[in-house]
Amino acid sequence: MDGTVIGIVAFACVIGLLAVRVPIAFALAGVATVGTFVIFAFRTGTFAPERALKPTTSLVFSNSFDLIHSYDLSMIPLFIALGHIAYRAEITTKIYQAARVWLASVPGGVAMASVVGCGGFSAITGSSIACASTMGRICSPEMLRMGYDKRLATASVAAGGTLGSLIPPSVLFIIYGIFTETSISALFLAGILPGLISLLGFVLVIFVWVRRTPEAAPRFEGQITMRDRGRAALDSWPAIGLFVIIVGGIYGGIFTATEAAAVCVSAAVAIGFAQGKLDLRGVIESLRETCIQTASIFLIAAAAKIFVAFIALTGVAPSIVSAVTDAQLSPVMLLAAIAVIYLVLGMFLDPIGIMVLTLPLMIPLVENYGFDLIWFGVVIIKLLEIGLITPPVGLNVFVIANVVGKDVAIDRIFSGILRFLTVDVIVLILIMAFPVISLLIPNSM
Repeated sequence: MDGTVIGIVAFACVIGLLAVRVPIAFALAGVATVGTFVIFAFRTGTFAPERALKPTTSLVFSNSFDLIHSYDLSMIPLFIALGHIAYRAEITTKIYQAARVWLASVPGGVAMASVVGCGGFSAITGSSIACASTMGRICSPEMLRMGYDKRLATASVAAGGTLGSLIPPSVLFIIYGIFTETSISALFLAGILPGLISLLGFVLVIFVWVRRTPEAAPRFEGQITMRDRGRAALDSWPAIGLFVIIVGGIYGGIFTATEAAAVCVSAAVAIGFAQGKLDLRGVIESLRETCIQTASIFLIAAAAKIFVAFIALTGVAPSIVSAVTDAQLSPVMLLAAIAVIYLVLGMFLDPIGIMVLTLPLMIPLVENYGFDLIWFGVVIIKLLEIGLITPPVGLNVFVIANVVGKDVAIDRIFSGILRFLTVDVIVLILIMAFPVISLLIPNSM
C-alpha cells in the first residue's frame, strides 16, 4: 500500500477526530500508531500483522521516550511554574498597577494599562491563555465598574493576552524549537520586536477608539502625583528584574533558556517570601497547577513526536514538496497559502494542536524554499496568536467571556476584537515582508 496515500488518509482521520472533539494527543497518537502498523504490515506486499507489531511498538515508544527526556523540554514546567509563582507573589500584577497609575490621565488609560499589563505578564510566563485568564480577572471587571464600553473592556484584554505567545518566554516557541531543531534562545529573542510592535499597535487601537468615541472610556477624575508614579514604578522592579534575567541573560550568553528559567523561578520564590506575598502553601499550589499543565503539554508533545515519525515513514512530506515545486509557486504565494491554512485552522483548533499537526508538512516545504526557520517560527506564532481571537472559536475570547459571565455577551466581545485583528494582520504582513524585524536581535548576538 502506498505510504503517501496512508499519510493523506491519516491527516483526514486526525481532522475528523478533532472535529468530534477527541483530545489532540489521543487523535495524533492513535492515528499514528494504527498508520505505522498498517505500513509495516503491508511492507512485503501482503498483509502480515505479525511482522508489524515489533517495529510499530519500537517506533511509538522510542520516539515518545526520546522527547520526554529532552533537555530543552524541561524549560516548559519551569516557565509555567514561574508564571504561577509570580502571580501568587503579586509580581505580575505590579506591572499592570504601575501602568494603571502612569496612564490614568490618558483617555482609555485603564484599557492601555491592561494591554501593557498583559505584555508584562507575558514577559514572565509563556502562555497566552493563562495571560488572558489572569489579567481578565483583574482588568475587565474593573473597567466594567468604571463604565467602560463593554467591547473595549473585554476585547482589549483578550487581544492583549495573545502577547503571551510572542513575547518571550513562550511555550509555543519552545515546542516549535524542539520539533524544528532550531535554537530556542534565538526564537525567544526573535519574538521581542514583533511582540513590542503588536503591543504598541493594540495601544494605538485603544487610543483611536477612545478618540473617536470618547464615551467608550470615562475620564479619570482623581489626582496622580509624581510621587505616586515613582512608587508604582519602583514596586514593579521584580517583574522587570525577571525579564532582564531572561532576555539579558540569554542575549549576553550568560544563560541558556533553560538555565534562565531555573534562575527566575528561584528568584521569584525568594522575592515572594522576602516581600511576604508568598508562603509554602502558595508554592505547593503553584507546583500542583504546574504539574497539571505540564502533563497536558507533554502528552500532546509525545503524541506529536510519534505522529512526526509516522509522517516521515509515509513519505507524504517529500510528495507535497515536489507537488509545490512543480506548481512553481512564488514565495509570496506560498506564504499567503500558509497564512490562509493557519488562519482557518485557528478558527477551530488550539495553537499547540495546530502546530504539532502542521509542522511535519510545513517545515520541509519552507526549507525547500530556503526560508529562515527562526523568522518562519515568528510568522507561525503570530498566525497562532491571531487564531486565539478569531471567531468562531477564539480561545482567549471564551476565556474572557467566562471571566465576565453574563455581563457581556460573547458576540459583543468578538465585535470589539475586530479592531485589534486589523492591527494583528498589519503586523503579520510587516513580519512577512521585513524578516529583519524578527532577525535583528538574534543576529546581533
